[in-house]
Amino acid sequence: MENKNDLRVSIIQDGIVWESCAANLDYLDTIIPNLAGKTDVIILPEMFSTGFSMRANLFAEEMHGIAQQKMQQWSTLTGAAVCGSLMVKENNQYFNRFFWFEPIPNTQYYDKAHLFRMGEEHLFYTKGNNRLIINYLGWKIAPFICYDLRFPVWIRRKPTFDYDLLLFVANWPARRIAHWKALTVARAIENQSFVVAVNRIGEDASGMMHNGASCIISASGELIFDAKEAAVCQTFTLNKSEIESYRESFPVGLDADSFELIV
Repeated sequence: MENKNDLRVSIIQDGIVWESCAANLDYLDTIIPNLAGKTDVIILPEMFSTGFSMRANLFAEEMHGIAQQKMQQWSTLTGAAVCGSLMVKENNQYFNRFFWFEPIPNTQYYDKAHLFRMGEEHLFYTKGNNRLIINYLGWKIAPFICYDLRFPVWIRRKPTFDYDLLLFVANWPARRIAHWKALTVARAIENQSFVVAVNRIGEDASGMMHNGASCIISASGELIFDAKEAAVCQTFTLNKSEIESYRESFPVGLDADSFELIV
């Protein structure tokens, strides 16, 4: 696989039709093909095919289900990796699962580790216990889902869990968007990593409003892009040399505390 110093990432921030996989996939079918040959990674929000629903018993798909098949088709069509989370049933358990599909089929996934108990997610889904590093085009990418953003120890970069880019996919509500903005910057600064965080817009069936604020943040905490509240399909180029130079010039990692995670 070709190594690239520049990585093109495409953010798709949109509304999600509640519990309608067909409607959401049809909508994305009008957008994603236009990215063919223009990007390296296409990032969709958390539970992009259904919204943040707790009715997994009705709407979760099995492994290799229709939304996953569509992600692979989009990846093959565009020549880019396609990622986002879905509700999935496996071995009679339900997971909020981040999927990563590549043009030459290579599927990887991460199960959300921190389930949002204030929304009773922990009552319906099984938590994940393993983090993931995706090696793609010479970049090391660590994906996480929504509420994970609040837990810096789980996310912390260290020699045994090293990455260049943190991905967050979310259904983060407008009422706590100040937390989203603060925490995405904090995760970038403390890990000296690019952060790309993709949220949704619009109202869900419970009346919860989402106002986007999908963003890209540099390793030094600079806000490169803020999608605000609009529907967005936009591509940006990240430069890995910027991270390497910044870490070399300001090597705070040399003084980091060592620790072990118990999960």
